[in-house]
Amino acid sequence: MTSQAISNGTHWLTSAGVRPTRQRVALASLLVGDGMDRHVTAESLYAEVQRQGESVSLATVYNTLRAFCDAGLMQEVLVDGSKSYFDTNTHDHPHFFWEDDHVLTDAPADQLKIVALPEAPEGAEIAKVDVVIRLRRK
Repeated sequence: MTSQAISNGTHWLTSAGVRPTRQRVALASLLVGDGMDRHVTAESLYAEVQRQGESVSLATVYNTLRAFCDAGLMQEVLVDGSKSYFDTNTHDHPHFFWEDDHVLTDAPADQLKIVALPEAPEGAEIAKVDVVIRLRRK
């Protein structure tokens, strides 16, 4: 990992008030070190951190991703109600889920037009609308 990636990861954490422990910095550096938005699963991030030679358990990766979401650094995107992807782009935007490869990517938000939503039930309000467009290759 480059010193720039570590610096970016540390800044990302501290900007949200997250204490930059060694393991958090290692994960944050992989997530935002290159300045690009990422979509990861806990398992894919765990495999990546292992390739870097860091000693981090899969349980720590799960817990850290949840802590990053709680701090507003990431958002969780559920696919099929059972598979969680974590996205470093926290702005509202749609996603493509590539069924053949099990990969989540951003979809162009400017091309999505939602013209109406059903009314929320009495005593509730709509907090967020998640759009996942499932794709498969022809």
